[in-house]
Amino acid sequence: MAKDKNNKFKQDRKLWYRGLKNILKFRYKEPIFIYLGDKPNQNGIILSNHVGTDAPMSLEIYADFPIRMWGTHEMNSGLIKMYKYQSRVYYHEKKGWNLHLARLFCLLASPLTNLFYKGLKLISTYKDQRLRKTIKESITALNNGENIVIFPEVSDEGYQDILKGFYKGFALLSEICLKHGNDPLIYTSYFKLKDKVYIFDKPILFSELKKIAPTKEKMGKYLVDRCNKLGQMDLKELNI
Repeated sequence: MAKDKNNKFKQDRKLWYRGLKNILKFRYKEPIFIYLGDKPNQNGIILSNHVGTDAPMSLEIYADFPIRMWGTHEMNSGLIKMYKYQSRVYYHEKKGWNLHLARLFCLLASPLTNLFYKGLKLISTYKDQRLRKTIKESITALNNGENIVIFPEVSDEGYQDILKGFYKGFALLSEICLKHGNDPLIYTSYFKLKDKVYIFDKPILFSELKKIAPTKEKMGKYLVDRCNKLGQMDLKELNI
């Protein structure tokens, strides 16, 4: 098990965006990163719970390995689409805010969020044939030595401490990578918001995962169970 708080590494982002992230450190405090196996290096696929903006922002600001995140295309398609998605889906449906309050809040929040996402180098995800664009961009990023971060939890009832399921997009990406001769390492992780601890499970090669869980449904079940076990770990046993 490795514990790490190294923050010397810098993501491949524009200078103005790095400055913005320094400001955001006042809101998002640095977590302790715990690795039960090897730390992500290059060409891996990282799966994590979402915890609203806290898990993505903690990774973007403090992870000391190269990452590109998947994110719904509404958050990466301009201010108007972002406003509609943020107010109705994110704040109202997922976080349980009153819809009118969410709309008022997003009049201020959405322009700031839109600015942030312009620098994030987000890989947009889709629910139709445009998903091929997501896969293509992800494979390019992996070939460039970056790790793909996916937040696959089923969150139609909001973000929960105990995840009820994983969407299967990660399995599709991994399968295509394998067909192209790249057997990606899969890293399951869990961000414990209250404790400010980010735990990464021991990675597993996708080819080995297929032996344990041969279908996409079984993969999702196996990995969401692993993720929930990380969330339920006693930090005293990890010397935290």
